[in-house]
Formats: sequence, C-alpha cells, structure tokens
Amino acid sequence: MMASTLALVRHAREHGYAVPAVNVLDDLSLRAVVAAAAQTRSPLIIQISVKTVRSIGTELTTTIFRLATKDAPVPVALHLDHCPDRAVIDDVVAAGWSSVLFDASDRDLETAERETAEVVAQAHAAGVDVESEIENIVGVEDGVGSDFARHSYSVEELAAVAERTGADLLAPQLGTAHGEYRAQPVLLPERVRALVALTDRPVVLHGGTGLSADDFRSFIDAGVSKINISTAVKTSYMRSAEQHLAEARARDKWDPPSMFRDISAAVQAAVTTHIDEFGSAGRA
Repeated sequence: MMASTLALVRHAREHGYAVPAVNVLDDLSLRAVVAAAAQTRSPLIIQISVKTVRSIGTELTTTIFRLATKDAPVPVALHLDHCPDRAVIDDVVAAGWSSVLFDASDRDLETAERETAEVVAQAHAAGVDVESEIENIVGVEDGVGSDFARHSYSVEELAAVAERTGADLLAPQLGTAHGEYRAQPVLLPERVRALVALTDRPVVLHGGTGLSADDFRSFIDAGVSKINISTAVKTSYMRSAEQHLAEARARDKWDPPSMFRDISAAVQAAVTTHIDEFGSAGRA
C-alpha cells in the first residue's frame, strides 16, 4: 500500500527530521533505495521524473513500485517530481500515486494559481496530495526547469497562494539548485522560518545533493520536512557502472548481474548517508 506523502512529511515536521525524497531511474535504483530505507527503518518517498515516467510508462512504473515495496517494513510513498505537463499528471492521478509536484514556475502568477487550484481539485478528488512550485528552483533536472530565476515572490505571496489553491506542500526557492554545485550556494533557511510562521503546509527543499550535514540540519531546524535527492543517485549509479566496466574491460570478463550488484550497493550507500543526515533513521 502506498503511503501518504503528506502524512509522512507532517510527522517529520512534528518530530524534527526530514523524509528523504529520492529520485530513481529504474527498478534497480528503486529497489536499492527501498533497501536503504528498510535497513535504516526510515520512511521514504520514491520520486519519478517526467522523463522517467514517459520512458517507462505510468502503468509499468506503478507496477514496479508496488512489487518492490509490497513487503517493505517501512512506509513508502510514490511521487511525481517536477511536472508542468497536465496530461502526465492526469495519468499519474488516475493510477493512484501518493502525490504530484505540479511545477507551474514557467507560468505567470495568475495562470500558475489558477492551474494549481485545478490540479489540487483533481488530485484531492482521487486522494492524491499536491506539492506546489510557482517560483522556480534554479537548475535543469531531467529536461525540466531553467538555469535562471524566472519568478520570485514574497513569502507572504507564497503562503497566500497556497491557501487559495489548497496545495498540500510548498516548494519555494531556498538558495539551492538542481544538479551539482560549481560554487558555494547562498542558502536561505530564514525563508523557511518565515513560511512556517505563515502556513502549516510542509516546506520542501529541492537541490539537496551537495549540501553538508550542517546545511541540512539548518534547514530541518527551520522547518523543512521533505528533502529531495536526485543527482547523488545518478552519480553513484553511473560512477559505479563506469568503474565496473573499466574493470571488466581490463579482465575481459563481462557479467551484467555483478555490475547490477555494484550499482545497487553504491546507490544504497549514497542514500543511507542522506538518511543519517536527515535524521529519519529509526522513524518508521
């Protein structure tokens, strides 16, 4: 049974930790991430990008998730990440996923608010939670996003729009960015404090890969209760594959299952590190 994204992050906010929300690429990475959560007794949100769900298909993605988590000893939610495409949201809501991130950051404020309210009404009718993004988190992830800040609003505006639309979670700009950092980011935990003083909706941190344990703790202490991790999974996955292939070439020994084991171990280790940093171990 899929867990409720909103229930998981509300519990995290009440108890001073953050739920890891981890983007996966395929069944291999999904099972590795679930294994990390099970081993550490951490609640977990599995995230799927629009690019990935289009590649695999909504029905197969849903089936893989259900099979990979049916015996999991921890609650696991299934979330559609950064989606500006209403048609994809239609498919995912119909499939009964836990939640969707409707990314309206490429729209003007009036359009973003109107469409977010429409998505919320549609999703809530099906028991699906909605994360809202109306000011863009900088960086391109799986083909979605922008390297430039398109829209920026005051915390008062963000809280008011969330109230009017009924969105369940908020994804504001907090100084982080998608992808790997090339320079030290200017982080804004004070924006989280300002938001949680205005609204009881959980606040989400995007662009978590590359931050230090102290950075994460500053955001969690400020009120963040869901932290997204994507790049760490991709890099651990690809670097493990690269290393394995180099060794296979040197030995002229080609065994895909052993490569899959190496990749799984690398992804599991990367996620376990973040679970420890987020304080979610032992919370399930």
